[in-house]
Amino acid sequence: MNKTKLLASLGLPFWLAGCALTAPPDTVSVQPPNKWFAPLPATPVASAPEVENLPHHGTLTDLSKWWEQQNDPLLLELIQSAQAVSPTVATAVTRIEQSRASSVSAGAALGPKLDVTGSIQRNNTQPPLPLGTTSQVALQPSWEIDVFGANRATSRAAQARLQGAQANWHDARVSVAAEVANRYYSLRTCNKLEIVTRADADSRAETARLSELSAKAGFQAPATAALARASAAEGNGRATQQSALCDLDVKALVYLTAMDEADVRRKMAGSSAAPVAATLLNIDSLPAQTLSQRPDVFIAEREVAAASAEVGNAQAQRYPRLSLSGSIGAGSFRSGGTTTDMQTWSVGPLSLSLPIFDGGTRVANVEAAKARYEEAVVAYRASVRQAVREVEEALVNLQSTASRSEDARIAVEGYRASFNGTQSLYQNGLASLIDLEDLRRTRLAAELNATSLERERMSAWIALYRAAGGGWVNPQSTTATATK
Repeated sequence: MNKTKLLASLGLPFWLAGCALTAPPDTVSVQPPNKWFAPLPATPVASAPEVENLPHHGTLTDLSKWWEQQNDPLLLELIQSAQAVSPTVATAVTRIEQSRASSVSAGAALGPKLDVTGSIQRNNTQPPLPLGTTSQVALQPSWEIDVFGANRATSRAAQARLQGAQANWHDARVSVAAEVANRYYSLRTCNKLEIVTRADADSRAETARLSELSAKAGFQAPATAALARASAAEGNGRATQQSALCDLDVKALVYLTAMDEADVRRKMAGSSAAPVAATLLNIDSLPAQTLSQRPDVFIAEREVAAASAEVGNAQAQRYPRLSLSGSIGAGSFRSGGTTTDMQTWSVGPLSLSLPIFDGGTRVANVEAAKARYEEAVVAYRASVRQAVREVEEALVNLQSTASRSEDARIAVEGYRASFNGTQSLYQNGLASLIDLEDLRRTRLAAELNATSLERERMSAWIALYRAAGGGWVNPQSTTATATK
């Protein structure tokens, strides 16, 4: 009866502590909007042949092949080169290895350990004991019985962070691809702008030459020739500046891809970019479905799970720890030409460690773990809001550039026709140089705006591709949503 009471009294703290261990939930509720408020990209007519071969096929998972479907081998080559040498991607790989090692280590703590020890000793004692040599080899198993789940919690946290690190690798590759593509299209646009500004500079130079001849012949005032020379200098300066900007884009691509600059220039000169229309992709109308494909949202969600497990670990440290050890050994003692074999084994001790006083260290560790958990929850919810914002902004920019494209085209055609007509009148002495230069500046502004609009539209497509997760698939479930 007394033994029964003793065992019950020893087991009571374990039972009470087990009831007290309640970690915060490893998933939190986040409610994204029910629909996108910005207009989704227009879906082409289904009967069109080019639509049947679009890379997305109406799903986000096929976004991973988006770059291959751009019909631009050079862009794909640049992206692959950049991903191969990117320090961001390399860092993500090392973090996967670190997280995997931590996960293996945490999982190993749940099972028993086995060590082997060996020793040899030469003894010289006082008579009548003879001089002898003792040698011994032993296997020493040990096992910490995870009564309150401290080691299990550590293992769950490590596994959650490993999953997050794997998603981060994909996020890094998408980020590098987007950065290279943006710089690539920036260079393409810059080259077009360089052609426009150089043609404008040549036109101004020709006008200045004719004005100079006309002024020398007395048909125009010297002030008119001076205005033409100033306009030519302005145009030439703008063309020179644009050329320098293109050089900067080339050097940025060289840095990102680690390719030789001469090769980059040669390949850029020998290829042309695919039209923007070839980059169409569909986005699911349900924000939750789209956000489930975001690796950064998944990473933040896994950090919540890891922080929850760490709270459980910190709580478990406040309660008793139980461990079991043992030993199986073989030895011998040799003295005076005689060898004596010695076989030993033991089971135990079964050790119980009960924290009594630590100055509040364990309680403080629990509070710190809870604070880190709350921080992770806040970061996760913020990542969902940021993801919604990025998709909405990309959709708005797509809609804006689509709406402005036709207006920009009409403006270029109209200003170009007006300038050509006024230039003919000027060459026949029926229009002033001031009127011609005003129209020249207006035409140039319209042409530059139309070209820059193409670049802005391409940036919006890239931003939407990145905001949609770049083809990453949630490893836990292909139908996971941002709300759990």
